[in-house]
Amino acid sequence: MNANPFEHNIETTEIEGPIQGVDYDFALTRRTFVSVLGAGLAILTGPLAAIAQQRRGGRGGGGETRNLAARLHIGKDGVITVFTGKVEVGQGARAELSQAAAEELRVSAIQVQLVMADTALVPDDGITAGSRSTPSNVPVIRKAAAAARELLAQVASAKWNVDRSAVEVRDGKVFHAESKRSMTYAELAASEEATKGLEGAMPPGVTVTAVKEWKVLGSGVSRPNGREIVTGVHRYPSDIERTEMLRGKVLRPPTYGAKLVSVDLAPAKEMKGVIAIHDGNFAGVVASTTSQAEEALATIAKTAKWETSPHVSSKDLFNHLRDRASGGVPTNPFSEELANAAKKLRATYHVPYIQHAPMETRAAAAEWKDGKLTVWTGTQNPFGVRGELERAFRLSGGDVRVVTPDTGGGFGGKHSGECAVEAARLAQAAGKPVSLKWTREEEFTWAYFRPAAVIEAEATLDAKGALTSWHFVSINPGRSGVESPYRIAKSRSRDVGSDQVLRQGSYRALASTANNFARESFMDELAAAVGADPLEFRLAHLERGRLRTVLEEAANKFNWRERVKKKERDVGIGLACGTEKGSYVAACAEVAIDRAQNKFTVRRVCQAYECGTILNPANLRNQNEGAIIMGLGAVLREEMKFENGKITNAAFSEYRVPRFSDVPELDIHLLNPPDVASVGAGETPIIAVAPAVANAIFHATGERLRELPLRLPEKKSA
Repeated sequence: MNANPFEHNIETTEIEGPIQGVDYDFALTRRTFVSVLGAGLAILTGPLAAIAQQRRGGRGGGGETRNLAARLHIGKDGVITVFTGKVEVGQGARAELSQAAAEELRVSAIQVQLVMADTALVPDDGITAGSRSTPSNVPVIRKAAAAARELLAQVASAKWNVDRSAVEVRDGKVFHAESKRSMTYAELAASEEATKGLEGAMPPGVTVTAVKEWKVLGSGVSRPNGREIVTGVHRYPSDIERTEMLRGKVLRPPTYGAKLVSVDLAPAKEMKGVIAIHDGNFAGVVASTTSQAEEALATIAKTAKWETSPHVSSKDLFNHLRDRASGGVPTNPFSEELANAAKKLRATYHVPYIQHAPMETRAAAAEWKDGKLTVWTGTQNPFGVRGELERAFRLSGGDVRVVTPDTGGGFGGKHSGECAVEAARLAQAAGKPVSLKWTREEEFTWAYFRPAAVIEAEATLDAKGALTSWHFVSINPGRSGVESPYRIAKSRSRDVGSDQVLRQGSYRALASTANNFARESFMDELAAAVGADPLEFRLAHLERGRLRTVLEEAANKFNWRERVKKKERDVGIGLACGTEKGSYVAACAEVAIDRAQNKFTVRRVCQAYECGTILNPANLRNQNEGAIIMGLGAVLREEMKFENGKITNAAFSEYRVPRFSDVPELDIHLLNPPDVASVGAGETPIIAVAPAVANAIFHATGERLRELPLRLPEKKSA
């Protein structure tokens, strides 16, 4: 057992898993929160602690809540408040979840106030990841809102002594046309009948509105707090201010794997107003200003002694991953097919570590009061971070509150709570609130990365060009997207772990960014091996269904069949498709080759995407565009470089994400099947762009590029 609980937590937070409302006042106390909501549908009667306990569902993302009090409050002023444990990191959840409630309550989305990601006030809807908010939380909120609507209609009809079928709900009122009577939600909120009903259990058999009757869902709704965002009123996690707040800095190791042996805090403690702390492998300083904290940190850094250890460099990464594959690299089980095949092909693909690079780095503000801890932080996992804080400081759930304001980006990179733990430890030492903001260099170095990958593919074809066997081994990135969607007589796809050279974790679309790049590149190579058109080769191996539909849609909109026949000098076209998280994507790309500079430019991406019935078409288009551009980063330049345990490109000047000049013409086509359940769209739109561009480069140059980022071969000297 480690005698130092904080040091133990610092170690555990290094392990990655898989590892507010509008004008919301983050400083609300428990007492004032009740008074703000006030009287109404008596969802918030009783102590807030008990109410909060009602709201907390099990982990795992939006399971059924036990009662309407978990989701809804309608005040005597008619304000509708909806509660969710999900967070807004730019993916559009605030608008979509507001729409879900508004649709069923028969009001506009602007009339719904959403309280998000405050562990003292909202249900535990699980981590905001895996594109789960749409399929998990939208239905839960819709059912709660529909149940509330029906209850209000029943209360009104009972007061008027008319049949329920004789009343109509619209625009936040219940109407009885025959008598020309109406009651507002606010008026009904004061009734004892409504209060009792909404304190009760969620009724069974709640019916939500049919797609064909949607008025709010299915339409483009802007971000509800968009004005606050663009005018600078909104406070991101890095903007949070508290009374007497101090600024913190943490001493970082000089290299990966280094352990702190000793550090002399005396030079920092001699500085006026500086507090310094050393706790196990953790050391940091607190001061009244960031510049003073940086100066104090520099003084103790000079005294620190570290025990270092060897570390693999990026130039040796792929050999290392393959050599350290867990249990070795599986052999191809289809040896008889290899011996008898008309054609066989084998290829290896490499994908480097890359960073999530959110605009807002990790940030947290921590405050202790009466033995209880509140932390405002940017995370996709507020209840998970609360658990980390509980473990770090040996606190119970009622003593820790995590509040997550709308945050400046996540992309799967903010699942863990190390910054929150660090800020809390510094605040504990200082006895005052402390703000801790990671620098960009810290974010690039100490945040976890998208896993690097070595992927080996081997396949055989018969004399007619049909795939007879498929062997696909993905080393290190994970299982997401590893299975082939194509029809193959004998197929085996495996994901294999390896030594994690850098701390790695979730990323937008997880491992499917790597696995889809390898598979769709390899499918193109197989098509070329048998002289087949890449589109027709895929279609020959795809059953009728949603993936085939998006592939045909993208190809038709791109005019693939005509364009592929016309060979244009130094211009290439390529395509790719894939499925992940229950949605389907296909992309066609056009590239231009600059032979003088030995570079390529992506000129156009035409993408077709289908994720079931569309809830918010404007946001869905934004998600596709953002995913394509993010995917281009991995295509063009993004890769982590490291040597002797140090990141050598830990700045945007060295790690170049896409610029405006890199953005191609984007031609997005959204398929909208009304009879298919909606799923999330934050991830899958990213997975087709890299292989489509790689295949386009082959079409233009005849060169196969099997490693990201894509680089044209160096020109041979005369």
